[in-house]
Amino acid sequence: GLCSRGDSRRSQVSDHSSSGSYDSYYDDQPTRYNGKRFYIMYHGTTLANAKTITKEGFIPSSDGMLGRGVYVSREFDKACKYPLHSHGERCAVLKLKVRVGRVKRIDYQGHPLRKTWHRHGYDTAWVPPDCGMVQSGLEEDCVYDPDRITVLEIIRLD
Repeated sequence: GLCSRGDSRRSQVSDHSSSGSYDSYYDDQPTRYNGKRFYIMYHGTTLANAKTITKEGFIPSSDGMLGRGVYVSREFDKACKYPLHSHGERCAVLKLKVRVGRVKRIDYQGHPLRKTWHRHGYDTAWVPPDCGMVQSGLEEDCVYDPDRITVLEIIRLD
C-alpha cells in the first residue's frame, strides 16, 4: 500500500547540554523559509477530518503522551497508522509544513518535562525513534501551537 513507501532515513537530535537547558534540534537541516526552520511532517486522520483541518486548522489534543498539542510525525508510515479507530471511514494523511521552533527531546517515560515542556519555553516535543516510548519505534512530535502548522496536501489512503 501507499504507506510502505515511507522514507526510512532517521534523524537524531543532539542535545548540547547535560542540564537540558538548551534547545534540542534535529541534526538534519530543515528547509528555511524567511529564516524560519520548517520540517515536512504528517498527520493521519479520516478524510472528512482532513478536509475540515485544511479549511479551519488543527484543534490541539487536550492531552496525550506528551500533553496538549497537535501530534505529528516526520515518518509517513507512522501517520498511516492513524486514526486508530476509523470505523470504516475513508482515511487520509495530511502532508504538513511545520515551523518547529525550540524542540525538546523526550526520550524516556519518566522524563520530567514529558507533559510540561511548553511551560519551559519549548514549542515542540520530540520522541526519537526506537527510544522505548512508542510501541512502533517510529518518531513522534507534539506541536503546542497549531498556527505553526500549514497543510500542504491531503494524501488519500484507499
